[in-house]
Amino acid sequence: DDPTLPLVAGTSDIDWDDPASWDADTAVTAIERLCRTRTAQVPVYDISLSARTGETTVDIGGTPLFIAEGIFAAEIVDRCRELGLLADALCLSRGPVRTFRRRFLRDLKEGRKSVPFLLRRGWRLMRLERSIVARQTALGAYACDREEALSRLAAAAVAGRPAPTSAP
Repeated sequence: DDPTLPLVAGTSDIDWDDPASWDADTAVTAIERLCRTRTAQVPVYDISLSARTGETTVDIGGTPLFIAEGIFAAEIVDRCRELGLLADALCLSRGPVRTFRRRFLRDLKEGRKSVPFLLRRGWRLMRLERSIVARQTALGAYACDREEALSRLAAAAVAGRPAPTSAP
């Protein structure tokens, strides 16, 4: 119900894919707390309601790294790097049609929004996918497929430092 949330052009739908719909400062604070203390309070959202519904505690224990994922992860790559928190920054690139299919099926299964909304959003994002990946890489993420991402994450976990900038 925040009147400052961005809208999808020509609609009354909140544009949850716009970085202006996200609180990057709060995210960086939580990530820093997780890295320093291994625990943090994080919000719980009900996507079908477009609402924050509470908080929960995340405890990462003794894991060598954790994955902060999401459409806005690249927005904070530089800040996390400056704070010494970043092991790697990845953007999974699977192609627009495959991404559309996976996103639609996930959102449908989870009851995130109505089918017409999911189709409109999916079609819009499918058309924008190449520019989305380009923006993510411009912000410091490395575009790769699933296998390369898993390899880079394993290397980061073992080495405790960023993965190489190119595939082995």
